Amino acid sequence: MNPAILNTFYLAGGFLALFGSAELMYHRYKVRCEVSRKYVHFATGVITLLFPVLLSSHWLVLLLCGSFLMILTLSLKLNMLQSINAIDRVSRGSILYPIVVYLAFLVQSHYEAYIFFYIPILILAISDPLAALFGKKYPIGKYVIIKDQKTLLGSSVFFLSAFLISLFLLMLMVGLSGPNLLLLSLVLAFGCTLSEAISQNGYDNLSIPIVGMVLLAFAEHIDLLSI
Repeated sequence: MNPAILNTFYLAGGFLALFGSAELMYHRYKVRCEVSRKYVHFATGVITLLFPVLLSSHWLVLLLCGSFLMILTLSLKLNMLQSINAIDRVSRGSILYPIVVYLAFLVQSHYEAYIFFYIPILILAISDPLAALFGKKYPIGKYVIIKDQKTLLGSSVFFLSAFLISLFLLMLMVGLSGPNLLLLSLVLAFGCTLSEAISQNGYDNLSIPIVGMVLLAFAEHIDLLSI
């Protein structure tokens, strides 16, 4: 069997095991949905980091993302996957996640540079849940945008973690250094933080990576990011 196809099955099994473990946490060990949801959010991001390495074709990524989009959509309609869906607010975040992963894969394939996948997805996987967890546990500096309440602490945690992720990956994967490294890392962190702050109903799962990809593409266009 083609190794990429075999890898697709392995990755699909990994996602199913992830959903199963989240359901076990929620139903058997009574872990709150907000926690199990963040666990799935983070672990999904980690697993998807393998996509550019293990999957050679965007069609295989589309197959994976499309399958899980269908599963997540049906779970909402049939009131299943309570570890993800049992929240007291309207959110489309879980549905948007596989869509933006596929989009990020297409972008990194176009530029032939993993950085276009890893920075947006890692900021989404790490910075977003960190901001939510810190913001809820220590609701310092509450502010409201439209109808969504945020906290200055949560936004600060998001900014700091996004900055460190960008800084580390730009150094490691691109070899960027000096003022350009600092400037691009700050711009990425600020842009993604702003998109998280103003997004409603889980649409930050879409806006955060898109802003990250757009900023990286612009940096490449003006030769700030040399790939």
